[in-house]
Amino acid sequence: MGRGKLRIYLGAAPGVGKTYAMLSEAHRRVERGTDCVVAFVEHHNRPRTEVMLHGLEQVSRKQLDYRGSAFTEMDVDAVLLRAPAVALVDELAHTNVPGSRNAKRWQDVEELLAAGIDVVSTVNIQHLESLGDVVESITGVRQRETVPDEVVRRADQIELVDMSPQALRRRMAHGNIYKSDKVDAALSNYFRPGNLTALRELALLWVADRVDEYLTEYRSEHRVSKIWGSRERIVVGLTGGPEGRTLIRRAARLAEKGAGGEVMAVYIARSDGLTSASPKELAVQRTLVEDLGGTFHHVVGDDIPVALLDFARGVNATQIVLGSSRRKTWQYVFGPGVGATVARESGPDLDVHIVTHDEVAKGRGLPVARGARLGRSRIIWGWLVGVCGPVVLAVLLNTIDLGLANDMLLFLTVTVAAALLGGLFPALASAAFGSLLLNYYYTPPLHRLTIADPKNIVAIAIFVGVAVSVASVVDLAARRTHQAARLRAESEILSFLAGSVLRGETSLEALLERVRETFGMESVALLERAGDVDPWTCAGSVGPQSPKRPEDADVDMPVGDHMALALSGRVLLASDRRVLAAFAAQAAVVLDRQRLQHEADQAKELAEGNRIRTALLAAVSHDLRTPLAAIKAAVSSLRSDDVAWSEEDQAELLEAIEEGADRLDHLVGNLLDMSRLQTGTVTPLIREIDLDEVVPMALGGVPEGSAELDIPETLPMVAVDPGLLERAVANLVENAVKYSPTDEPVLVSASAMANRVEVRVVDRGPGVPDEAKDRIFAPFQRYGDAPRGAGVGLGLAVARGFAEAMGGTLNAEDTPGGGLTMVLTVRAVDSLPVLATATAERQAS
Repeated sequence: MGRGKLRIYLGAAPGVGKTYAMLSEAHRRVERGTDCVVAFVEHHNRPRTEVMLHGLEQVSRKQLDYRGSAFTEMDVDAVLLRAPAVALVDELAHTNVPGSRNAKRWQDVEELLAAGIDVVSTVNIQHLESLGDVVESITGVRQRETVPDEVVRRADQIELVDMSPQALRRRMAHGNIYKSDKVDAALSNYFRPGNLTALRELALLWVADRVDEYLTEYRSEHRVSKIWGSRERIVVGLTGGPEGRTLIRRAARLAEKGAGGEVMAVYIARSDGLTSASPKELAVQRTLVEDLGGTFHHVVGDDIPVALLDFARGVNATQIVLGSSRRKTWQYVFGPGVGATVARESGPDLDVHIVTHDEVAKGRGLPVARGARLGRSRIIWGWLVGVCGPVVLAVLLNTIDLGLANDMLLFLTVTVAAALLGGLFPALASAAFGSLLLNYYYTPPLHRLTIADPKNIVAIAIFVGVAVSVASVVDLAARRTHQAARLRAESEILSFLAGSVLRGETSLEALLERVRETFGMESVALLERAGDVDPWTCAGSVGPQSPKRPEDADVDMPVGDHMALALSGRVLLASDRRVLAAFAAQAAVVLDRQRLQHEADQAKELAEGNRIRTALLAAVSHDLRTPLAAIKAAVSSLRSDDVAWSEEDQAELLEAIEEGADRLDHLVGNLLDMSRLQTGTVTPLIREIDLDEVVPMALGGVPEGSAELDIPETLPMVAVDPGLLERAVANLVENAVKYSPTDEPVLVSASAMANRVEVRVVDRGPGVPDEAKDRIFAPFQRYGDAPRGAGVGLGLAVARGFAEAMGGTLNAEDTPGGGLTMVLTVRAVDSLPVLATATAERQAS
């Protein structure tokens, strides 16, 4: 079974008649014998819409309870079980009641389509996701229910249900849309004439763009190359000269005369990078065409007329606007010019306008085509050898008689040398100059530019031909070598980009720095904006005074619709833009990856927070309730008048109360400490102190004799927060005592190493495997099968958090002979300035 077809009735606002049109379509289909049912249609107490439901089969809705109220939604399972040919589903952007099968109604529709059921639905233009900001700026109301544009664009048919604002307001005033008590408020707010006109324009333009997509797809599928004048598209050919502004304004006036006219300015650069265009002038013209509602395009092509016509036919343009040539009269010997060529080759489907301007016939340079740049120094040496070489050779040969054949070979050698150094034109000059010298000095009659022997004429002609041929071949080989080197460099750069993609590198600054180094730029910036009219923002930049807008840069490379790579420093050749485009695309990918990574980190933090909250609830449900229950039982027993307690019993009950209270105090303290660490609100107050002033106080919470101290008096003072250090050591000692045998006291020792002091808490318990040594520092972790009453598993996590807050570390090591040693490292007083700086930086961040 194939996928069902989706038909959507699109309206500009509520009440234009979308549901009525959908129900009318259903009646027509039923009359033709189509199996059509109403899956969900809301008539909103509109009498005419309610009447249209009569005679149509309706699938029962699903009842849902939410916050004490009953709601009805479309029963997807019932519709799938009924399996009609066509299902009517109103309000495509509707948000389903919590507890429904899907969160959105358009997701319900997707299930019906996947099951092979055709669906007819409705949606308003303000519910399209991409237009949310635009609609809010028009109406002042933020639409909470939206549908992705792609869902609507994939519809097989989209039909616009249109109504003028005046007619819609009359319907509203007659009570055909809302109840009478809501009419005045609606007409004064959402249904104002300006709002309805703007929404109507949005709907018309959106449908027009969709129709244009349909037309483009049809032309592509049926290979239609002939231009169809369905709407006026005017292409403006720009040269980068000052006349461009006149052409753009003229094209805009032409577009205004036709319905739905569109202006597309295009600048065609040669692939060899030769251009007389001013980058600043092109930037001004680009801003002008965008301000007039058009678009700017940059195209590379060696044959400008062909590239311009290909672009025009590719966008289905109907008119081309070109400026009168700036050539002087004598320059037409090089060809008829772009305007005349385009007009001759345009055919009957394209109108070409030649617009006069102030720069006509004022002259412009004619670029000479060449395959690659050989470098200025090589060209200069080539001309020196081509012009001076024959003269020097003639002077030498005047002293030695080698014969005409040898003389020709020597002159040919000079010509080849000129080609190797400077390319074709120095070699041609050398061949021409050499042939004249051969004729004048070495061909009878001597010292005259005439040739007596016809054989010598043939010899000189062969010399010139061979010289030109060899020069052309050598020049072509030299340029191909240069191109090969360039392509090799490009391939290395593209290989680097591909490798960075595979390695998943996410440093945008490093990539932009590579762009700056590769192209020798002063600064590079990746710019983006939310919409066509929003200001540009900088997503990342390197170098001083990076450009703030693409128009301010010497080179800008668009990346999609709302992103651009802007470079300042020099103008790039057209051939360099191919590699720059790859860099720009990679920069966009890196930016997206960074943002996705940030979102993933946030999701991870949220998941960690949920895990901690879950563990906290578990701790509250058992570990906190257990001592509370013991305290309450003891207090209830003491207050009971039914039993006469002895002094020993009373003392035991009071001891149980005290023990439970101490346990509660310890648990609550750890929970509060953990919450402070999780929220980053722990601010240590670092000061100089001796360890023997703090560590002994940390042993007050363990039974007497369960821990031994070994703190040498020669230890240097440490830079710590005394309160945090005491809590950290106390947690470590309590944990060690808990797992250490009763006959093996825990050893707490300290020693100095370099610029730090280590506090070691050594126990002889079962120890911890290497793979679990880091895991035991995670919150709410108990090692092994520790009983629930052993605590909530926060002691070690809090101790490590406090240690790191003071600039220290806490790690676990194996105790020689069995057991576990906790190593708490803090900084000695000598490193206090460093510690203070680090603490200040953490507090500032």
